[in-house]
Amino acid sequence: MSSGAALRGSPLSGGYAGAKAAIRWLTGYAAEESARAGLDIRFVTLLPQLTPATDLGARYVAAYAARGGVTTPGGPPLTPERAGQAVADLAADPGLTDSAYLLTADGLRPLPPAGPA
Repeated sequence: MSSGAALRGSPLSGGYAGAKAAIRWLTGYAAEESARAGLDIRFVTLLPQLTPATDLGARYVAAYAARGGVTTPGGPPLTPERAGQAVADLAADPGLTDSAYLLTADGLRPLPPAGPA
C-alpha cells in the first residue's frame, strides 16, 4: 500500500511522499525477482488518493485546500468501502496484471512501472 502522494508529492507532510514512492520501487524489485526465479508470486502497488472520508484524510484535504486557496476540493471522495473493494479486486481478479494502480473514487487506473524508461 503506497499513496497518491508518491506521484504528486506531499509538501505538508515532510518525507511521506518519498517513503511512499519507495514502496512502489521495492514492490517492482520484488516482482522482478519473483519473475526471475519463477516463483509465480505477484506484487502490486496500490496508490490511493487522499480522501476526506476518514478523520486523518479530512485534515489533510482541508489543509491542502487552504494551501491552494480553495474552500473544498472538487469531485466525489474515495470511500473506505471503495478502497477495500479495490484491494479485494486486485487480489481476486487475474485480469488486473499491471504492477501499480492509482485508486480514486472512480476506481483503479493502471500506472506505468516506476523508474527510468
